[in-house]
Amino acid sequence: MKKGLIVLIILGILAFLLGSWYVNTNNELVEMKGQATYQWANVESSYQRRSDLIGNLVKTVQGAADFERGTLKDVIEARAKATATNIDANNLTPEKLQAFQQAQSGLSGALGKLMVVVERYPELKANQNFLELQSQLEGTENRINVERNKFNVEAGEYNIKIEKIPTNIIAAIANFDPLALFSSNPGAENAPDVDFDFD
Repeated sequence: MKKGLIVLIILGILAFLLGSWYVNTNNELVEMKGQATYQWANVESSYQRRSDLIGNLVKTVQGAADFERGTLKDVIEARAKATATNIDANNLTPEKLQAFQQAQSGLSGALGKLMVVVERYPELKANQNFLELQSQLEGTENRINVERNKFNVEAGEYNIKIEKIPTNIIAAIANFDPLALFSSNPGAENAPDVDFDFD
């Protein structure tokens, strides 16, 4: 009788310790994923700010009557595509993140072309509204980079945690999937080809 009671007490203690470990680990993973999701919202907020600024920039540039309409059309279309590409932070797969990055890169490319064309319009370059919007866009691009880097840190720490033993057991049981990370665009590792020949 005493042996059976001792075994039950030991099993009860082990079950309590195992249950406590499971609950604590699960809660830690929930918190880490929540932090990464929160940071993803900051990334989206920065991209939204850029999108809003671009709308104002396009309106300002449209005021220049002889400005190239094709360039503006490209920016408007790229902005529409970028804002239409949304990702659920709880389902951040590499494929979805890549589609999001491609849409945002398309917008960045169209903006870059717009700024190059603006160089040919001294009256536009001297427009105070345009200069202010250009400055805000540059600041927003920096903010986007900072927020993306912070997201990569949060998501990276979470991804490492769910892969470590024994946490990976709870991650598998409770369906904690890895989060996709931002990466550079294809070809970003190569130095840009600068051509100063304007002929």
